[in-house]
Amino acid sequence: MADETTAPGPSDESRFSAFRTAEDLVRRRRPLEALTALEPVLHADPDKASVQLLAGRAYFHSAQLRRAEQALTRALELDPCDDYARFVLGRTLQRLGRMAEALGQLRIATAMNPLPEYHDAVGQVAARVALTDP
Repeated sequence: MADETTAPGPSDESRFSAFRTAEDLVRRRRPLEALTALEPVLHADPDKASVQLLAGRAYFHSAQLRRAEQALTRALELDPCDDYARFVLGRTLQRLGRMAEALGQLRIATAMNPLPEYHDAVGQVAARVALTDP
């Protein structure tokens, strides 16, 4: 007998569709719409690294930096080998003005995957850290 007090969650297909829609919206720089689309997936699958990473990206692009930090940190708890999550976390920490922490995350991302974009970010943050050190 079904429990009538609990509404059924979204189906796997609808969650997948919502995830892809949110991914497309982030790519098109429409992060607030992406977060709206992603909401049912966040509730249904909060322990999936890919869901947390996408939420973190959307929060980052909508300047919700504390939420971005939380989502990206959770993504890395779930998948510590995700270089892109580390890169976006580093950029988030940079925007929060936490340069030493940002530099650490960016260096790890670069060590994991030496992309030019990662190297550039390390150089930018390292220069800022050098300016603040006595």
